[in-house]
Amino acid sequence: MTARLANQTFANRRSFLVASGVGFAGLAFGRPGVAAPETVVSPSKPAKSTILFFLCGGASHLDMWDLKSNAPDDYRGPFQPIATSAAGVQISEHLPMLAKQAHHLAIVRSVRGTVNTNDHHAGYYYNLTGHAPDPTFVSLGNNRTPFPDDWPFMGSVVAAKRPAHPELPNAITLPHKPSRLPYTRPGQFAARLGVEHDPLYVDGSVDEPLKFVAPALSLDGDTTAQRLLDKKDLLRTINTARGEFEQFGITQTWRQQQERAVS
Repeated sequence: MTARLANQTFANRRSFLVASGVGFAGLAFGRPGVAAPETVVSPSKPAKSTILFFLCGGASHLDMWDLKSNAPDDYRGPFQPIATSAAGVQISEHLPMLAKQAHHLAIVRSVRGTVNTNDHHAGYYYNLTGHAPDPTFVSLGNNRTPFPDDWPFMGSVVAAKRPAHPELPNAITLPHKPSRLPYTRPGQFAARLGVEHDPLYVDGSVDEPLKFVAPALSLDGDTTAQRLLDKKDLLRTINTARGEFEQFGITQTWRQQQERAVS
């Protein structure tokens, strides 16, 4: 797979990381000559964070961003295009408010599939890592679980390259992992970067995605704040006693050796 990717025209790794850190502004993926914004205005201040909205099973690209109005009826979408605030860019008639903000967007229309599995698994991986799926996505289909040597999630890559935040994880995924049991979608983990670079997964309710809490910031079951403090006090007492026992053991061993030496 590496050799095949090396022969394709993609942005280099440094460009990808830089663009990821500033919201992918001005980065052109894929083949040269594909439609891209005519001008890109540099932000007045460097971006401090990036938010990726990944629509799991969302509206079709054909119905939102690229309606192909000049294509035959069998290929084009059912909706009409409308002009936007970006010169030469049209989007769906059902996105009039977004059309007013189009000059802030960099719409990528050059992503293409190289491994057709006719399911979401390969698409998740391709979109979340930026790397073409390997042949196991064809042979295993939806049973293709995440592998330790997979390419990492782009959020993990950016987080690994940025200085650690003083209070928060560098990468957070919410409201739940993009998959439902028994399937686990590849591409959402740090993989070959190491589990220490996995995002913090804030698992909320699939039915009520706006209701969630950070798992590391909540107490389980009937555990209260006072009970947690009591446990910490008990742990501190045990650790102190263990140190004293270890020191006692060392002293006893020294005394035994001394007695043997003079006997």
